Amino acid sequence: MTIDLSKAKELKRRADRGEKLTPEERNYLDRALEIVRSRRAGPQGGADAKAPPPGDRQPRPTFADVKYGPHERNTLDFWQAPSEQPTPVVVFIHGGGFVQGDKRMGGNPEYLRHGVSVASINYRFSTHAIFPAPFLDCARAIQFLRSKAGPWNIDPRRIASTGGSAGGGMSLWLAFRDDLAEPDSDDPVARQSTRLSCVAVRNAQCSYDPRFIKSIIPGSAYKIVNLVKLFGMRDADEIDSPPAEKVRLFEAASAIRFLTPDDPPVFLAYGGVAVDHLPPNLDAGAGIHHPMFGKVLKEKMDELGIECVFRATRQELSSSPTEQEFVLKHLGRAGESRPESKPAR
Repeated sequence: MTIDLSKAKELKRRADRGEKLTPEERNYLDRALEIVRSRRAGPQGGADAKAPPPGDRQPRPTFADVKYGPHERNTLDFWQAPSEQPTPVVVFIHGGGFVQGDKRMGGNPEYLRHGVSVASINYRFSTHAIFPAPFLDCARAIQFLRSKAGPWNIDPRRIASTGGSAGGGMSLWLAFRDDLAEPDSDDPVARQSTRLSCVAVRNAQCSYDPRFIKSIIPGSAYKIVNLVKLFGMRDADEIDSPPAEKVRLFEAASAIRFLTPDDPPVFLAYGGVAVDHLPPNLDAGAGIHHPMFGKVLKEKMDELGIECVFRATRQELSSSPTEQEFVLKHLGRAGESRPESKPAR
């Protein structure tokens, strides 16, 4: 995607003033912000903040476009950190409202300097298959990486997931769901665990249940077109009176429902909007990325005694620990840094 910076800045100014953007404008702004964040180099950036676009400073993957499942979108890139010992892995799951996005949007090579390998995955869109297909693809990618522990020098006990928006929401879903491993499966990949060591996400939704979203976010976020497509609804009005089979999907897509005391620590970062900024006519695009999702999740994690770092304001976003510091700590790499070197080929 080529960014028109003047257009993106104007959309950002309008959104900051509380003006309602069209779905197309909101999607354009979200994509532009993802790409701008990826171009901002710096060890204190987000988990994918150091990743320039293809053809820039992004190193070539050690293994590119590796198939982890049968669908054409079931591919991943893997950057192997140079190490004599098995390395932890940070997995990037891109955003895009379940209808767009690509693994090329993420994958922070800064982690390689800390002895942490990096993976970036694609998954089916809701236009290919409705929930839970995209979520299960992400789980399958985690299992596939664990199945490569030997040849790719991976420590299967230390895997983190990162991502923004939909990628963040699916990371939380993986973190809180019971292990999806099938120990008796004939498929060696399916026998692998889907559990994570930690999660660090941006603008993430802790639930995709429209009823939950409506209860915490005013406006029309609960019936945003992306949710209509995710659940295969006829139209937005059906969300208000869903059939029983759709209610079951709503409940299964709510990560916060699965939260238990044995779940991994989480880092939550949002786009600088105040948590109490909740006007009754809140734009759907702004509402679906609102820090209230993070506030509610942190409150529940605090009750259960699970570490949760929550950043909402711009001042908080620059405080310590940063997203990268958080991930390195929970992967056992805090304070470790290595000289710049090319990833193993």
